[in-house]
Amino acid sequence: MHAISDLSFHYCTPIQAAILGHTLGGKDATGKAQTGTGKSAAFLVSILTTLLSKKAAGPGKMASPRSLIIAPTRELVMQIAEDAEKLAAYSDLHIVPIYGGMDYQKQLDDVQGRQVDIVVATPGRLLDFHRKRHIHLGDVEIFVIDEADRMLDMGFIPDVKQIVYNMPSKDKRQTLFFSATITPAVNHLAEQWTKEPAVVEIKADHATVDTIDQLVYLVTSDQKPTLLYNLITAKDLHKVIVFCNRKSETRQLHELLRRYKISCGMLSGDVDQKKRVTTLNDFKEGKIRVLVATDVAGRGIHIDGISHVVNFNLPYDPEDYVHRIGRTGRAGAEGTSVSFACEEDSFYLPDIEAFINRKLECLYPADELLAAPPVLPPLPPRPRRPSPARSRKPHRR
Repeated sequence: MHAISDLSFHYCTPIQAAILGHTLGGKDATGKAQTGTGKSAAFLVSILTTLLSKKAAGPGKMASPRSLIIAPTRELVMQIAEDAEKLAAYSDLHIVPIYGGMDYQKQLDDVQGRQVDIVVATPGRLLDFHRKRHIHLGDVEIFVIDEADRMLDMGFIPDVKQIVYNMPSKDKRQTLFFSATITPAVNHLAEQWTKEPAVVEIKADHATVDTIDQLVYLVTSDQKPTLLYNLITAKDLHKVIVFCNRKSETRQLHELLRRYKISCGMLSGDVDQKKRVTTLNDFKEGKIRVLVATDVAGRGIHIDGISHVVNFNLPYDPEDYVHRIGRTGRAGAEGTSVSFACEEDSFYLPDIEAFINRKLECLYPADELLAAPPVLPPLPPRPRRPSPARSRKPHRR
């Protein structure tokens, strides 16, 4: 309660109000909810309450977590672990994130020789730890699967099935199952892994878009970079996420903004994990003004104070639109979403409007937003690599 007060949580979000009454009583639950609805706190509050009410058995030869949370991406694992640390600030519970792309030995040191209460993990790295007998899953009391639909999309379900097989049966554990969409395939998994769950559904249009001012600028593809530059500089925007569909566009846009002396960072599948962590921390602390990203950052990145989300390209999938704009307007705060729609993007508008159940305001940008930006100096020529010295062969007479 002290930690909840520190975080200024005064009221339950709809997902928390609907699910906590079931989960605090030990009941399984299946929740349909988007990111940005308070879903992480819903299951973390329940886990912490349960663990604090029971005494841990103490460390054994292998780390044996009492609660296991699995999520599809490193960023989401890091965010859930960070939220758990904040909520457990006044307890002695030990929380360990485990994910690929980071120092294996450091993560191993966090679990060896001490009681582990909560493990938050991506499926692949967790299975690696389990196969090498660093982690024992036979004592898991509470199991959480977050973003199950994303797990399916990314091909993680065979790994998750192995994890579930090595845990106590569903009759001997509590299972909480969350997904942004409940497809027949997701529903089949939920039925397999939960027992008589409470079913909670939070609709997307109530999840993230009510507090977000959304508008669409109708432009040509050539006008997009100019519009973005003028939007950022004329309105003096800070803490902006710009989403692109392709990694190549992300790189080009990142380089362009840097040449205009706008401090920015980049998140995409091409950026290694250590650089991603550094970039996210710099963005959180305000050292970076603009974050240019692919949908790798669309889910699970919770950063306070993001004023604007810009869709440089409209996403192909309407759900990704909701996930993207959900980076702003979080927890009741106001935010702004600006989307650039060229000839190609316009085809995605009807599906997005149908999904969020509202018409989007579409307008042409004012002339000053399309004014030509300062002329950039030419790029310095790349230094030519010296050609390797040719080895001289002895002259034969």
